[in-house]
Amino acid sequence: MSTGDPRWMGAAIALSQRARGLTTPNPNVGCVIVKDGKLVGRGWTRPGGRPHAESVALGQAGEKARGADVYVTLEPCAHRSERGPMCSEILVKAGVARVFAALIDPDSRTHGRGMSRLADAGIEADTGMLASEARAAMSGYLTWHLKGRPHVTVKLATSLDGKIARADGESRWITGVAARAHCHLERARADMVVVGRGTLDQDRPRLDVRLPGLEHRSPRRAVLTHGTPPIDWEALPSALSVQSLTGVHSIFVEGGAGAASAFIKAEMVDRLLFYRAPIVIGEGRAGIGDIGLTQLADAHGKWKQVDRHPLGIDTLEVYERA
Repeated sequence: MSTGDPRWMGAAIALSQRARGLTTPNPNVGCVIVKDGKLVGRGWTRPGGRPHAESVALGQAGEKARGADVYVTLEPCAHRSERGPMCSEILVKAGVARVFAALIDPDSRTHGRGMSRLADAGIEADTGMLASEARAAMSGYLTWHLKGRPHVTVKLATSLDGKIARADGESRWITGVAARAHCHLERARADMVVVGRGTLDQDRPRLDVRLPGLEHRSPRRAVLTHGTPPIDWEALPSALSVQSLTGVHSIFVEGGAGAASAFIKAEMVDRLLFYRAPIVIGEGRAGIGDIGLTQLADAHGKWKQVDRHPLGIDTLEVYERA
């Protein structure tokens, strides 16, 4: 088995992010085709899930795909669909030499069959390159197939002492422009954004994406409530109810303390985003409410930090479930 170049897989993963939040129920896949060390084709899954990344990249490469290397973030599909061609089959027909897939597809219709089809046709087929990075990029699709529920991110914008607002409820703005822009990017990557009823009633948030060029990527909006939601909003009676949603692979929980604690208490959170501002509020509203913790020892070992970097004057800390 020949060794591929992880830099090309990194490029495929970067392309996959362009489709994040737009392809459900299909995965957001990225693909690059390389021949003699040069890029000859690239693609990412289009909105709605079709065409697939491999099909787009092969269409761009044309005859240059023959004898080329393919770097794709997920195993090429091996099941027939009325919506488009089977990617493992069109790769064989294109005459590619090698296929590097970061991950095996957990979908039982393909799981391992795509790579086997390629190998049976004499194509070198390998998996595992930059697997953890690809897993993070396709977290919604993978969580849905492996856990039967959407991938849930909880966002908290707090002061250094963990407050999300002053005691009187004033909260605009704790974090700066760069942190708020990053939050809009996270919205653009989600299928649904969720807030608690208190946040909805007090702040009347729009929860749309207001980054230039990404306005069309505003996700579905939901409120955690047993009551009637506003027009164009959906009601979630509990954190556990996200398991019954259709067409939702990724959820971004934005506020407030009640919504955050409800999802954490239900053990439905996969990722925590802490935007920390360099301010101290003192008496104020805590970022997270009661999560049912009965002893301190039970709080340890549940989260691991996977990233930390500055956003203007603020700091972003990212944690994933351990």
